[in-house]
Amino acid sequence: MANGFDPRLGAQPSPATTIGRDSVAVDAGLRSYMLSVYNYMASGVLLTGIVAMLFARSGGIASLFNPVTGAPNGLGLLVIFSPLAIVLILNFGFNRISAGTAQLLYWAFATVMGLSLSSIFIRYTGASIALTFFATAASFLSLSLWGYVTKKDLTGWGSFLLMGLFGLLVAMVLNVIWPSGSMTMAISAIGVLIFAGLTAYYTQTIKSTYFAVRGTGDLARKVAIYGALQLYLAFMNMFMFLLNFMGDRR
Repeated sequence: MANGFDPRLGAQPSPATTIGRDSVAVDAGLRSYMLSVYNYMASGVLLTGIVAMLFARSGGIASLFNPVTGAPNGLGLLVIFSPLAIVLILNFGFNRISAGTAQLLYWAFATVMGLSLSSIFIRYTGASIALTFFATAASFLSLSLWGYVTKKDLTGWGSFLLMGLFGLLVAMVLNVIWPSGSMTMAISAIGVLIFAGLTAYYTQTIKSTYFAVRGTGDLARKVAIYGALQLYLAFMNMFMFLLNFMGDRR
């Protein structure tokens, strides 16, 4: 899921063959396509935030998380891992599901993510969460804009960033087994850098993939949703890692 667009989409033009074309700048189809991706992504983030905030303010959060520490119980763990199941369905069922089904799965993913992230309102102050969110949004917009307009081919970034992401996951597992405050800070710093790079890389990949799927109707809509999910994941992971630095604990 994290390595760009699904290879089952067929041959795709590399960024090097599409970046810098004068026609790209005035391609109304490309602008419309990218706008749909950003609309899905932004709507998903907004839905997640609303669900997280409302659920945290309700009594229901105690059914998933410890109201003092924010630690998940058994049901909470199920909710936390549910988004992964939805991502796997979207990824491996890509060729079999319709665009409408993909859209429903995307909204379900954003909703469940909201439930799983509601615990941050137990652990951090609302003001620091808001500040971190706006800092993440500003960084994301800058990075995504750069990924869209740059003439530099970012294809080579993919493998490097994914290797870094794998190493980050290993470090996170080890930090759970042998907790360390300094390791947590190092993981957060590296995580911010990795997902900052992935934001630019994904944006360029989504832009390039448009030329392979334009005019394909249902396929193009599914690919747009897939791209929005990639950007959503980059945004939310960058937000959570930044929150470790900027969040004021209760």
